[in-house]
Amino acid sequence: MRKADIANEICEQVGISKTEAMDLVEYVLDSIKAVLKNGEPVKIAGFGNFMVRSKGERKGRNPRTGEEIAITPRRVVTFRASQIFKKYVNPSEDHADVAAAHIELEALGNENGAET
Repeated sequence: MRKADIANEICEQVGISKTEAMDLVEYVLDSIKAVLKNGEPVKIAGFGNFMVRSKGERKGRNPRTGEEIAITPRRVVTFRASQIFKKYVNPSEDHADVAAAHIELEALGNENGAET
């Protein structure tokens, strides 16, 4: 799924223009990126957490030549799915778990003013 696909879904479900839907998607993503750039976590209930982790300098190896090289320190974004989302994505043999996860996701959406 791409940004345009998300915007189309919003356009169809909410009834706003494609331009407004794309602007909304861009605004949400820009907000998330800005928070992560500041090193702060983004926590979305029923979905998961995005966090920035700092990785120190380490030694690596060029796979072609075998030469040892230094990998510079960097910050990486990690995502950890919530338990509710994991249940939704990985349905178990017990269909009651899937139904419960779906109900929990709906409840979270309704608490935030969204319709499912």
